Amino acid sequence: MDFDMGPDAAALRTELRALVKSHVPDDYLGAFTDDPADLEVAQNFCHELADRGLLCMSWPTEFGGRASSPWEQTVVREEMWAHHEPRGAQYMGVNWVGPIIMRFGTEEQQRTHLPPIAAGEVIWCQGFSEPEAGSDLASLRTTAVRDGDGWRINGQKIWTSYATMAHWCFLLARTSKLGEGAARKKQHGLSIFLVPMSAPGITVRPIRTMMGPHHLNEVFFDDLRVTDADLLGTVDDGWTIVQNVLAFERVGIARYARCERLLQLAPGALGDRWADLPAELRGRWARMLTYCRRARLMAYRIVALQSTGQVRPTDSAAYRIAVTKLDQDSAEVLMEITAALPDQESRHFRAEVEDHWRYSQASTVSSGSIEMQRILLARTLLAAS
Repeated sequence: MDFDMGPDAAALRTELRALVKSHVPDDYLGAFTDDPADLEVAQNFCHELADRGLLCMSWPTEFGGRASSPWEQTVVREEMWAHHEPRGAQYMGVNWVGPIIMRFGTEEQQRTHLPPIAAGEVIWCQGFSEPEAGSDLASLRTTAVRDGDGWRINGQKIWTSYATMAHWCFLLARTSKLGEGAARKKQHGLSIFLVPMSAPGITVRPIRTMMGPHHLNEVFFDDLRVTDADLLGTVDDGWTIVQNVLAFERVGIARYARCERLLQLAPGALGDRWADLPAELRGRWARMLTYCRRARLMAYRIVALQSTGQVRPTDSAAYRIAVTKLDQDSAEVLMEITAALPDQESRHFRAEVEDHWRYSQASTVSSGSIEMQRILLARTLLAAS
């Protein structure tokens, strides 16, 4: 399979790798570590990309982009994830918050939110999952109740990435109870609000995990006051927006690029010890490289469908299953390979592999659990048979 995108894409990859090399420390493992300097690196790198017109390449020019092809944006996505995402949390705004606001937002919302995202100046978090509404998202309990000319929001969100540093929250809440008006199913009666995290009534509590600080948080909303200007789209039709979000989000993270880069580095990291590895382990390593190409091909198929507006939830679900399995299986293979390294050799490669392994454990449930993706895919296939 030939994945060559042509000379322009190759030149863009070369430019991006040179920027990473010159602006990102060699031992960088992501923005959200115990060292605040890592977040500063990511924010500065975002500004550098934005100044060069590389942060939101595929966005329309009127929104701060370059109207480039989705394939050029795919190159950016791959190179960033291959190098531990030096854009930090900006990928969220670039990959789906911005495009969703372009599709469903008012002109005022577009003027307010799109330029700061394109300039790399704002961090978003996603207020979807709740303690009893993770995989079954439509069962959420956070409510937005009419209060004069606005809304009053009460409830709790959990597993909210980047909430401690986010400027805005893309918040899903129930605006109509089941049985009221057109809310005949639990997917009905939900709405999206664009909420400033500095607003009174919002409390964030970090959840410590093995992935380090800043990643996961609880967020509490106590009589949070918002206005109709904060409502995205139509009241009670938030589920339509959620489906669009998930289609963008699940393919927007090029996990296969990081897997492939680490797998390709493994022989060089081991040097002469590579030949001493069990043949079975080297065979699994080769199989993982094949699976990287499979996940890449599935991602490219969805990118092509996105450009025509024909992405179905099942397309994203199939990709999500494949890339999650790749994430975890490649991490296990790489951990076994690094076990052959002496403690004092290839320390950064070992650190990269361990970081990859930690993230792979969470990938089973992030952006919708893999079990739910399988159920969605199975129901669709059975309905078509």
